[in-house]
Amino acid sequence: MLKWLNKVLDTNAREIKKLKETVARINKLEKKYKNLKKTDFKKTTKKFKDRLKNGENIDEILPEAFALAREAASQALKLRPYDEQLMAAICFHQGKIAEQKTGEGKTLSAVPALYLNALTSKGAHLVTVNDYLSRRDAGWNGPIFDLLGVTVAVIIHEKAYVYDTKFTDNAVEDPRLKHLKEVSRQEAYKADITYGTNNEFGFDYLRDNMVQRKSAMVQRGHNFSIVDEVDSILIDEARTPLIISAPDSEPTKKYYQFNSLVQGLSRDTDFDSDEKHKTVNLTEHGIKKIEKKLQVDNLYEKDFDTLHHIEQALKAREHFIKDKDYVVKEDEVVIVDEFTGRLMFGRRYSEGLHQAIEAKEDVKIKQESKTLATISFQNYFRMYDKLAGMTGTAATEAEEFKKIYDLETVVVPTHKPMVRKDHADVVYKTVRAKYAAIVKEVAEKYKKGQPVLIGTTSISKNQIIDQFLKRKKIPHQVLNAKNHLKEASIISQAGRLKAVTVATNMAGRGVDIVLGGEQKERKKNEWQKEHDKVLELGGLHVIGIERHESRRIDNQLRGRSGRQGDAGSSRFYVSLEDDIMRIFGGEQIAKLMTTLKMPEDVPLEHGMVSRAIEQAQVKVESFHFDSRKHLVDYDDVMNRQREIIYKKRKHILKAAENKKSRLKLKEKITQIVTQEIDHLSNLHINPDTKQVDHKAIANDFVMIVPFDPSSKKRLVDQLKNKSAEEINLVLSQAMEMAYKQREKQVGETLMREMERFVMLSTIDHLWIDHLDAIDDLREGIGLRGYAQRDPLVEYKAEAFNSFEKLVSSIDYEIARKIFRVSITKRPQPVDSQGKEIKPEAPEIGKAETKPDPSTSRPVIENEKSAFAKAFSKAGQTTKTSRPGLEVEVGKKKIGRNDPCFCGSGKKWKKCHYPDKG
Repeated sequence: MLKWLNKVLDTNAREIKKLKETVARINKLEKKYKNLKKTDFKKTTKKFKDRLKNGENIDEILPEAFALAREAASQALKLRPYDEQLMAAICFHQGKIAEQKTGEGKTLSAVPALYLNALTSKGAHLVTVNDYLSRRDAGWNGPIFDLLGVTVAVIIHEKAYVYDTKFTDNAVEDPRLKHLKEVSRQEAYKADITYGTNNEFGFDYLRDNMVQRKSAMVQRGHNFSIVDEVDSILIDEARTPLIISAPDSEPTKKYYQFNSLVQGLSRDTDFDSDEKHKTVNLTEHGIKKIEKKLQVDNLYEKDFDTLHHIEQALKAREHFIKDKDYVVKEDEVVIVDEFTGRLMFGRRYSEGLHQAIEAKEDVKIKQESKTLATISFQNYFRMYDKLAGMTGTAATEAEEFKKIYDLETVVVPTHKPMVRKDHADVVYKTVRAKYAAIVKEVAEKYKKGQPVLIGTTSISKNQIIDQFLKRKKIPHQVLNAKNHLKEASIISQAGRLKAVTVATNMAGRGVDIVLGGEQKERKKNEWQKEHDKVLELGGLHVIGIERHESRRIDNQLRGRSGRQGDAGSSRFYVSLEDDIMRIFGGEQIAKLMTTLKMPEDVPLEHGMVSRAIEQAQVKVESFHFDSRKHLVDYDDVMNRQREIIYKKRKHILKAAENKKSRLKLKEKITQIVTQEIDHLSNLHINPDTKQVDHKAIANDFVMIVPFDPSSKKRLVDQLKNKSAEEINLVLSQAMEMAYKQREKQVGETLMREMERFVMLSTIDHLWIDHLDAIDDLREGIGLRGYAQRDPLVEYKAEAFNSFEKLVSSIDYEIARKIFRVSITKRPQPVDSQGKEIKPEAPEIGKAETKPDPSTSRPVIENEKSAFAKAFSKAGQTTKTSRPGLEVEVGKKKIGRNDPCFCGSGKKWKKCHYPDKG
């Protein structure tokens, strides 16, 4: 009875039953598509698209589309997807995560789901963990999609490709990639299916929201996405947001000084160190010592920035270890991904921590950066209408996937039964004894001929194992995840006879370890012979040199062995000196080993050991989940603000697309200026006495529509004895006249360009300042907890107030820029022969050296308003407080027959004259 009840309550079993029913429907259609000609696939695809256009639901054509995709794979690659792969594909289409064990063919499983969702013509994305896998998977599956009549592309760092059978590149090492033709990023996103990495998709989104023209945007929306290695991307990497930044003007010398300041400080005496949270705090004794060195009475009164950098220097020294957390490569500090061991080029720690590490290592310090745009992976991927994921290990993180991404996790059964033997952990007192035992076991396996994969947690641990194996003269390969192509090549041969491979835990992820190695140039019978021999010896043996913080990472390492029903085995070695045992547990085991008086080289192997380790891992997983949830809670506040600002930008970009819609920009700006005029007049009218400060109104109006002092005096006289409504009318009419005159001067087309530029540049620079302010707010908001106030609630309230100020500031600055922004001719570059290179268009609002009047002309002779023109004094210059926004007067107006300012060589009337557009 109990057994039956458990089965009923097993939601995964119920889900698998439903999937099997759908697969049965797909299998019934196999005969229908079995003997299709090549041309019939494209015709059938067109029929599917027409059915969707005519209102048919995408779910209704799933069985037929999947049956067609399966037959296309069979014909194009001679690979027929298993029923289990179709089950995973159905999960992807439903917007779920499918857990498939290593070697179950996730790359092929994605094909039917991608094809089905590509039929909507809205685009389908497949996200991978690195450029190599993106290119490889797009190239491998390209023939299937080509046969089906859907286009497939790939975006990698600074490049993009589309699969094109008419193009051939014989220079590539992998022949399956020879039909990838380089194209623009826009073309890659226009493809029906696009492969790429999480970083490239995320950064392209941020860059799209920084462009000045809609035509420069590359993405076309977020319809459907399958995330490969979903646990790595949506969990492991989700703790670090994507940031586009630019160097700030902070001096770098100070970081060396901060590093020197902390050299003489001692742990516990001068500062407290929390290894679990990676934090440091100066003690009273430490503060006094620093104050003495800096010769200040009160460090807190000096400035908060100094204290922050001192603590960052301490954190760099205490918690960031060379060759574990980072490496020094070519005089540069490169972060090491803690989960994959890969070098993360281009990534930097924020808040001055990276500079503190550079000072510690005495390498060249790069400037701190200013954030231009940022988004968390959580909020980027939650933009997709439908999100799915695939991985070999998701079940342990199912709760987080559900809570943060609303993603269900389904564990798909293996095609063949799993026969790998997972041995119990063995625990040693010391690291030294543990390493000796590991090398002893490797030597035994090597002598026998059984391949061994040793998984480490860091590059430095790789080097230790490497040295031990060299002393024992055991031939081996060391893989540090520095080169994805080389990485894949090495890991693919880790299943050969006598192969010993040392790798960071997840190096080579996405590449199967085939027993006997890849066949490549060998004859089939030679490979088969080696394959059978390795099977006979017990398959691939995986050794973990220590437990990772996450059970999931350990499971991934184990999963490298036993693919597709192969024989295999795994064992983890642990010491009481390992970080996870030292920080999060292990006291009970230490007491037991001491009580039993066990020698250093005698291991403890007991169920209690594994339970204690798992409890420690659960603690760490819970801690990291809280930190990621914390990130999401805070980023959700910014996400709503980001959506509003980006929507404003898109509206402006869309309005600037054609002549008709551009008038909306004019209407919007005149509306903004009118509102600002209403505001300033109301500001200087006493609500009780109704007394009007005409001079103050004129002063503020001049900040919007600039004109000379004598005109200002006349304006004050005109406003006297007028009511608030009459004052608003006078000022509005003056503004409208000024706007018409300005439009007449520069031409309608250029005026629309100026409006676009003013609105976008204002939004952008104020948004960047807002991001900085929010970063500062977030950094110190935790202190509110000491006052028994919820920091998140406080953060939400202050962020909201700050955003309200931002929105009003945008209108305020637009109103005060539109009449003041200048148009100058771009300085002409010259080629190697000294001839002038002609530019494509003038630059608006750019701060630059004024061109020589004898060789060039500015576009506008007079930037003043029509109201001011009636009272102008020739030769005056008005400036705003912002550099680069300069108003010039007294210049000769450009004639219709004069050379055009853009450098085209044509007359103005035949080039950028207003009537010509």
